[in-house]
Amino acid sequence: MSNWVAIGHVKDIPRLGARVVRRNGIDIAVFRVAGDQIYAIEDRCPHKSGPLSQGIVHGGRVTCPLHDWTIDLAAGKAVAPDQGCVTTYAVRIANDKIEINLAKNGQAVTSVQ
Repeated sequence: MSNWVAIGHVKDIPRLGARVVRRNGIDIAVFRVAGDQIYAIEDRCPHKSGPLSQGIVHGGRVTCPLHDWTIDLAAGKAVAPDQGCVTTYAVRIANDKIEINLAKNGQAVTSVQ
């Protein structure tokens, strides 16, 4: 059985924006950065559980809208001096369709072709 699930098209996510998908009872934030890379992480800040999908995307990071913690989208780790991490999910793109692997802590980065 494959852990890969289709969640939409690249065009569904604005550049420097996010979309939330719910799978297996978990909210997953799917981000598209300026260079068109797609990242998928748990939609919960490790600090106070803020919705990362509502944060500001800059470079390969997102800043939590509640308390300004910054999370690296590829690694899922808070940027120093903050500490903590979120689950990351591997992403792949085929024919403009985004698929995420529901296995936790994947290598989450695939460029749009």
